[in-house]
Amino acid sequence: MTEIPKAYLPGDVERKWFQRWTEHGCFKADAASSKPAFSIVIPPPNVTGVLHLGHVLNNTLQDILARRARMQGKEVLWLPGTDHAGIATQSVVERKLRQEEKVSRRDLGREKFLERVWEWKEKHGGIIIEQLKRLGCSCDWSRERFTMDADYARRVQEVFVDLHQKGLIYRGRRMVNWCPKTLTALSDEEVIPKKQRSKLYTMRYELVDTPGQFLEIATTRPETLMGDTAVAVNPNDERYKHLIGKSVWRPFPKAAIPVVGDDHVDFEFGTGVLKVTPAHDKADYEIGLRHSLEVIDVLNADATMNDLAGPEFAGLDRFEARKKAVEKLTELGQLVKEEDYENNVGFSERADVPVEPRLSLQWFLKYPQVARASDAVASGQIKFRPERWSKTYLNWLENIQDWCVSRQLWWGHRIPAWYKNRGAENEEILVQMDSPGDGWQQEDDVLDTWFSSWLWPFATMDAPTLAKFYPTSDLVTGPDIIFFWVARMIMAGLEYEDRIPFANVFFTSIIRDKQGRKMSKSLGNSPDPLDLIDKYGADGLRFGLLRIAPTGTDVKFDETMIEEGRNFANKLWNACRFRQMQGGAPSGDWSLIGDAQFAQLTPFAVDILARLDQLAVDLDSAYADYEFNKVTQVLYEFFWSNYCDLYLETIKGDTSPATLAVQDIVLRGFLMHLHPLMPHATEELWETLGFGGAGSFLMSTVLPARGVLAACEPARVAAARQQAAEVYEAAARARNLKAEYNLASSRSVKFILKPLRPGAEPLAAVLRILAQAAEVAVNDAPALPGGTPVSVTPLGDLFMPLEGLIDVAAEKARLGKEIARIVAEVEKAEAKLASPAFAGKAPPDVVEKARQTLADWKEKQAKLEAMVAALG
Repeated sequence: MTEIPKAYLPGDVERKWFQRWTEHGCFKADAASSKPAFSIVIPPPNVTGVLHLGHVLNNTLQDILARRARMQGKEVLWLPGTDHAGIATQSVVERKLRQEEKVSRRDLGREKFLERVWEWKEKHGGIIIEQLKRLGCSCDWSRERFTMDADYARRVQEVFVDLHQKGLIYRGRRMVNWCPKTLTALSDEEVIPKKQRSKLYTMRYELVDTPGQFLEIATTRPETLMGDTAVAVNPNDERYKHLIGKSVWRPFPKAAIPVVGDDHVDFEFGTGVLKVTPAHDKADYEIGLRHSLEVIDVLNADATMNDLAGPEFAGLDRFEARKKAVEKLTELGQLVKEEDYENNVGFSERADVPVEPRLSLQWFLKYPQVARASDAVASGQIKFRPERWSKTYLNWLENIQDWCVSRQLWWGHRIPAWYKNRGAENEEILVQMDSPGDGWQQEDDVLDTWFSSWLWPFATMDAPTLAKFYPTSDLVTGPDIIFFWVARMIMAGLEYEDRIPFANVFFTSIIRDKQGRKMSKSLGNSPDPLDLIDKYGADGLRFGLLRIAPTGTDVKFDETMIEEGRNFANKLWNACRFRQMQGGAPSGDWSLIGDAQFAQLTPFAVDILARLDQLAVDLDSAYADYEFNKVTQVLYEFFWSNYCDLYLETIKGDTSPATLAVQDIVLRGFLMHLHPLMPHATEELWETLGFGGAGSFLMSTVLPARGVLAACEPARVAAARQQAAEVYEAAARARNLKAEYNLASSRSVKFILKPLRPGAEPLAAVLRILAQAAEVAVNDAPALPGGTPVSVTPLGDLFMPLEGLIDVAAEKARLGKEIARIVAEVEKAEAKLASPAFAGKAPPDVVEKARQTLADWKEKQAKLEAMVAALG
């Protein structure tokens, strides 16, 4: 048996075990296995990504589920992979080309540029995968997938063609969200609303047939007025309905535009008059359709102004044009006022710039299986945790809009559409997998990245794997992609496998700093997880992070909790080393306690074994409800508080076979329960203590089906536990007595126990250790000075003679000062309650709280006065 070193060095242990697990194929899933299946697919991180704390939390939870399922005797598939991340990856490579070679993708051309992207992917794309391995993730790495793998890409295109044939995918000119930085359309889900401190500009348009009369209009975007083709008022607005059908002058380029009546106009916003710019606002576009308005697009794709904006504006950036438009309105005397204004502005999720509504020819998808996807969650067939996310999901499905699936990028799944005579009146379009032949040109656009990842749970699996592991068991993901990914996967699974893709969805928390701010590089408040692993170990990071991650609420990151995770690993290490130092081979015949073994157990041994059995029950309950924080807390409480602080204290100096066996039982059971959370340290200690056979692994050891005390008579167990509880309670009261006289750390205190029942001597010996006392003497009739401090305990009266322990005069003085302070508080509380202004007018609960405070002060006063009396 290898000796456990004094110091736990997590780096060495973690590298060793991950390599051994991998070499022995411990993570590989067998689709031919007869074991019940458990499966989970990793939310594929971007191929551009690096590990952050959100990944740590998410993947730790997945690893816990996978490892626990293996220890429940299941065949486990945890399928890993990465996403090609169209916009993010293309942006990274384009930036690299500009900085290092001073060329653009268009300088290279499509094929050469894609070669560069693949080169970058092969060099840098696996970084986050290696980082996940450092965390200890037990994925079946032999099955790692990439959303641009050839067979996966083929499946994506097959789905596109199929949906087009079903009439669910179509091509049309519609208003879309446009990112002027990446120059591509975005789906609604890729637009993030952000509060902005803007300006609200009130300007006036002159009525054409009534010179000198104006309509005042409020807008946040005066730079688009050159594209105004109408102004709109609500037909029910008494202020303006008489103007419907008339015209006003657009200031520049000057043109007469109509006043239209439309129910969309909000009476309350601004002046109640709306400038209608059909090319640059979704609502305006709808108004334009209803009233057959001209559409004038005054912006280029990069959000600079085009020639239709007029010579003064052409070429200006949109925000520069805003300033210019305000200046020009001022010159014309048509700017009424300018006010500070806070509004929500949609930002591109990836590029972090304001999006522009833009009329564009794109490919759209009418979502399939919407009703079934809604019912799957509403009926509980798929369970969301926390459950409140179900409402968010169902509400989105009720208001679902067609999905713009085309992206003006080169990196991604190229749309399998083919054109002949593109752009001409006789243009032909075919949607099919392969080229129709000469003269046909493939669509330049690629598919939205999410169009490939919505197939992830089944498109990653071959037929035997699907048969065994689909539908998957669990999905762990962030609530921020509930629409992007979760909802779409459900619809795709129902459409193409005719089954839900997973049974449970656990939405993780968002990790924030101690001030409640979201972690970000720009704020400098996001620690590097690899630095934390180097400092505290992967197991310490995992355990510490879970302790501050309650279900359903955001996590406020505190590095001291990660330090506590490392401290817990050290505590475990030292407790196992303590057992090893006591000698003796592990007991192999104590896995189930029978009558012969029970007779050898102390009450404290019975108690800790009963707590071990209860731990298994509590963990089952917590896992069933996906309460990972509770899992961590009950493990911590059992080992640190119950095993180390209590039980190990009761066996000091005891190396009997029964005592060694109990330690082995507890350590063996606890290492099994802790393994999913702290896999490396537990595997190391399992082997070092000799608990596993040659060539076996803790991670493959099945949890016992029965408790250690399952065969014992419940009454005998309860009686023994009651005896242990009485000693623990007596020890707590002994420590309180010491603390009252400032003797908490003193080990020279002697106690005298007047027992309630015979045979107290063995219990008194343990009580002495727990109370950290020099002696606990058992005496049925102790002769003690009057007033000797005493505490009534379940074992009997426990006296603490003070002779030689304290300076009586000094202690009386100290207690006198404390009594005087409490008397002042009592008088203050009594005066407050006696005041009619308080007692008669304050809310009843406030008055009751004041009464309780007074009672507490009086109780403290009486206790201190009794202590003074005890000093003589």
